Amino acid sequence: MEPFIVSALKYRPQTFKDVVGQTAITNTLKNAIDQNHLAQALLFTGPRGVGKTTCARILAKMINSNSSENENEDFAFNIFELDAASNNSVDDIRNLTDQVRIPPQVGNYKVYIIDEVHMLSASAFNAFLKTLEEPPKHCIFILATTEKHKIIPTILSRCQIFDFKRITVADAKNYLKIIAEEQGIIAEDDALNIIAQKADGAMRDALSIFDRVVSFSGKNLTRKAVTENLNVLDYDTFFEATDLILESKIPDLLVHFNHILSKGFDGHHFITGLASHFRDLLVSKTPQTIELLEVGDDTKTTYKKQSELTSQAFLINAIELANECDLKYKTSKNQRLLVELCLMQLASINFDGEKKKPSGYIIPASYFKSKNVSEVKTIKPNASTIKTTTPDVEEVEKTQPIKAFVSKIKPPIPVIHTTKRPASGLSLSSIQKKKEHQIRLMEVTIKEEDLPNDPFTEEDLLKYWAVFVAKLETDGKYNLASILQIDTPKLIDEHTIGLEFPNTTNKIEVERQQFELLHYLRKAVNNFSITLDIKVNETLEKKYVYTPEDKYEKLVEKNKHVKLLRKTFDLDI
Repeated sequence: MEPFIVSALKYRPQTFKDVVGQTAITNTLKNAIDQNHLAQALLFTGPRGVGKTTCARILAKMINSNSSENENEDFAFNIFELDAASNNSVDDIRNLTDQVRIPPQVGNYKVYIIDEVHMLSASAFNAFLKTLEEPPKHCIFILATTEKHKIIPTILSRCQIFDFKRITVADAKNYLKIIAEEQGIIAEDDALNIIAQKADGAMRDALSIFDRVVSFSGKNLTRKAVTENLNVLDYDTFFEATDLILESKIPDLLVHFNHILSKGFDGHHFITGLASHFRDLLVSKTPQTIELLEVGDDTKTTYKKQSELTSQAFLINAIELANECDLKYKTSKNQRLLVELCLMQLASINFDGEKKKPSGYIIPASYFKSKNVSEVKTIKPNASTIKTTTPDVEEVEKTQPIKAFVSKIKPPIPVIHTTKRPASGLSLSSIQKKKEHQIRLMEVTIKEEDLPNDPFTEEDLLKYWAVFVAKLETDGKYNLASILQIDTPKLIDEHTIGLEFPNTTNKIEVERQQFELLHYLRKAVNNFSITLDIKVNETLEKKYVYTPEDKYEKLVEKNKHVKLLRKTFDLDI
């Protein structure tokens, strides 16, 4: 029985052509050898398992070989490998520098490969500097590391640096497919794709996982066998969970999550996988981003079908909820409840990203079923239906807050005839429709000629102004109430109320809330032509006392004897 050789060693590249996913670096090294432009100190840096040491060995072999020599000659006598993790002292580096002086007996160069070079001590680095800067002509140093930031700058400045990148999922899958065909293994694309994703950019890890799964499933490598052996959640798990979320089946969703936990999976693993699933659905919605989906062709079709059942707003909101649960998971004392709560919130979102029972909006979602309103019919108010007597101030102050009072006097809401699905309360179109609705309500109140326009005095204005401010405080709107008390309203003419504020911020805040204010005042004084004229007068700003001199002058204004006190005792400010 022949001894088993792991795939990571059996299929280790012997030429630059066999190296996976590092085309830019391998082409650069080949051209440097052909053109005799190879530096004498090279630094290979990058994640684990991406081919740093392999490329160093191939390079060491190529620079010594020529067309007249045997291609299988590995020039092992000219290649010296040093593990800096275990040989990191000054003495180890001194021994190396002593060997450097001796020229090679076979070949043209002696190549020193120092792996995990970041593990060298500071003293060893300093002992290595001079040799690295001016090595003999027959010597080439190749340093390899996974943590370039730990190498001192003086070493980095003496090396030609090559940054190795992570192996992409597609490259790793294609290489595994070649190996599977060579070994006579029937492998599904999705199965190889899961192995490539699990390897996280490291080809060595991908080959190790491949050996493990083949030992489990034999010559037929299926997606189910891979997910079972690697203890990862299958795509079907997340597809089923998403279907339950879209159908708002909370009980079934909780049972589904319990079934996942019973298999030994962690709740954190599930919620992060669900967030990634929502992300994959989002990139599946448009042809420009579907190439970001790193799955097999069959699974990609399934993603495309499910993405058509969702909206972009729903997916973005779902990703935010899942990501928030992910961030809180480690600090939560009841982690299962946290995930279940997140699932219930996800199932309570409709396709437009708004809650099932929206409240507090000016326009209910049912009023708008399309972005283009097909027909709008405005109910024209009749002057005979509007109360023309002014409300009793004392009665309003003692009884119902301004909210109920305003609700009795506001004009009828326009009847909207719509045909398509409701617009989202969180979307830009919904915000636009709210603004349009407010404008229509203002037009109903202002532009009708038959509405009453009774004259009123400034005394009436001040009286009802005070009532409105009091009701704002009752409703907890202290900010707006305090702003309205900064300046006393003045009656510029029979229809215009003038206000002055010390800064633009106050003006903007009042303009945002002016609809409710005008709505109340017009009904209170029975004049529906009232408008506000708001101006900014920066001279109204209070002068604050900051310096000691300012404080002294302020004290003198309050008590003139302070000046005499200072003069008598010759006091400093």
